[in-house]
Amino acid sequence: MKRREFICTGIAAMAVVMTARKAEAETRWSMTIYKDPNCGCCNLWAKAMENAGFTVERVDTGDLPGVKKRFGVPAAVEGCHTAVVGDYFLDGHVPLEAVAKLLYERPDIAGLAVPGMPVGSLGMDYDPNASFDVYAIAKGPEQKTSVYYEVRPKH
Repeated sequence: MKRREFICTGIAAMAVVMTARKAEAETRWSMTIYKDPNCGCCNLWAKAMENAGFTVERVDTGDLPGVKKRFGVPAAVEGCHTAVVGDYFLDGHVPLEAVAKLLYERPDIAGLAVPGMPVGSLGMDYDPNASFDVYAIAKGPEQKTSVYYEVRPKH
C-alpha cells in the first residue's frame, strides 16, 4: 500500500504542477503590434514588451492610418505604432508602467496613447529628463482624452 500511495501522491503532485503552469500560461498577456516594417523604434518597444513577459505578435503594415481608425485612435494623440492587448489599444510609445497600471486597474476606456515620438519614451532611447503624458481615450464617438499617467524627470 505504501508504494501505491507514493505513486498516487506523485501523480497528483505532477497534475497540480501541470495545472499551475497551464493557468500561468493562460494569464500571460498577448499583444499584437501593428507597425511600419521599416521602423526600428517600434521593434525596440515590442522587444521591451516581450522582456516584460508579454507574448507579442508583430504585424507589419503599410496602412497604419487605417489600423488607427479601426481601433478608434483619435488623430490628436496618434503615435508611432498601434498595439492591442486585451480590450485596449496602446498607441505610440506607451511606457511599461502605464501598461501595467492599465491592466491592473482595468478602467472602462478604449485605450492609451502617447502622441508623436517623445525623446526618452520606451523605444526612443533612455533620457532621465524625459517628460511626457500618457493619455486615456474614452470609449464612444467623442473620444475624450485625459492624462492617465505622467512621465517626469527623475531627480
